[in-house]
Amino acid sequence: MLLDPTDEARLRMNRRHFFGRASLGLGSLAMGTLLGCSKEKPALIQSPDPTSRLHLPRIAKRVIYLFQSGGPSQYELFDHKPVLQERQGEELPESVRGDQRLTGMTSGQGSKPMAGSLFDFQQHGESRAWVSELMPHTAAIADDLCFIKTMHTEAINHDPAITFFQTGSQQAGRPSIGSWMSYGLGSDNENMPAFTVLLSRGAQRPQPIYSRLWGNGFLPSLHQGVQFRGGKDPVLYLRDPAGVDRNTRRRFLDGLAKLNELRLRDFGDPEIDSRISQYEMAYRMQTSVPEVMDLSDEPDEVFELYGEDARKPGTYAANCLLARRMAERDVKFIQLYHLGWDQHADLPREIASQARDTDRASAALVTDLKRRGLLEDTLVIWGGEFGRTNFSQGSLTATNYGRDHHPRCFTIWMAGAGVKPGISYGRTDELGYNIVEHPVHVHDFQATLLHLAGVDHERLTFKHQGRRYRLTDVHGEVVRDVLA
Repeated sequence: MLLDPTDEARLRMNRRHFFGRASLGLGSLAMGTLLGCSKEKPALIQSPDPTSRLHLPRIAKRVIYLFQSGGPSQYELFDHKPVLQERQGEELPESVRGDQRLTGMTSGQGSKPMAGSLFDFQQHGESRAWVSELMPHTAAIADDLCFIKTMHTEAINHDPAITFFQTGSQQAGRPSIGSWMSYGLGSDNENMPAFTVLLSRGAQRPQPIYSRLWGNGFLPSLHQGVQFRGGKDPVLYLRDPAGVDRNTRRRFLDGLAKLNELRLRDFGDPEIDSRISQYEMAYRMQTSVPEVMDLSDEPDEVFELYGEDARKPGTYAANCLLARRMAERDVKFIQLYHLGWDQHADLPREIASQARDTDRASAALVTDLKRRGLLEDTLVIWGGEFGRTNFSQGSLTATNYGRDHHPRCFTIWMAGAGVKPGISYGRTDELGYNIVEHPVHVHDFQATLLHLAGVDHERLTFKHQGRRYRLTDVHGEVVRDVLA
């Protein structure tokens, strides 16, 4: 007689399994008593309730992070420095640079001529924010934005710098910020992941992006980011294979869940619990994802707002529109990466191209959220991993130059839930090389983001290898001056 697989699993026992299961049984009985479960049916190992880590009033129900990978030049976009133009071609004074570490691309460059922007700046809105002519749509919503002009980091190369922003550490392996949000806050939509990722690239030479940037690190795998792609299969391996219908899939998952529950009882590995949850989420996503990705119900005026590129799957504009649709469905953390901001040469032409890709859609997203009543509880962030030097990399000509990496000061902007609109926070010196007032470190930024989401960054921890870790490590202060 053939055994049911669940019966076969129960009968398969050796000495190691016996003692391991016996000890687990005692623990399960104890937990069952605490949870009010009967002795005949001990409780499965349960993860703590994620919402128990909600320590503060929750202002931002969701976050949309528009990460501009490569390091956008603040001098061409948001940090207006007319003195740089006046001193065009002069050598950067040693007293300004000090003992700052440079990348290998300019450390051996004898001359470091200062380079002003070729693009015009004007002040916009009641806030009188300085914005470059490259960003006309962003300029039009300046009064909705909070510009932070004094971001700084220790990382000077792309990989550690992006990893630092996304995980709180320059070394790979830590959980990403979206995973921490998922772990700390759970999900508000059982049919969609709490943490989603969308990628796009400009026409330039992009730095690579790795999936570990939205990985769960040492957190349960349930909290890793789910990447959405343009095209027929937005989430890989989500479709059923040929010949498998929904009823067959349901029966398969029910049987698999029984086996996994037995495994969980025997070994107590929380990853088994995560695996069960992920299978169920994938099943529900087979219905919810096509509905989210189908833009046919969007009116023409929405595409006019975001630009015609919004009709092309995989573009930055299309991803911004998808981010709004995900926000409407209460996805907790929506991460967009746009590649191509690394302009070491031919900067004027290349940054103009990047601005065309991102300016209209970024502003449209803020406008669209605002008119739908979503901006008041959605936090939108725009920025990269570091800024660019105020001196030219390579030779400086009248119409062409490049800029190297500059971690000492750069600009990002935020909008929406709990952030003061229409302000420019912090100030750099007249040459734009050093911070004069109100520095904001990466960990400060992360602490502030979590604060807006209702989480105390010092209390959201996870014990791993004998130590309690947090996103901000042992650093970070909430930047209260930018809070509404």
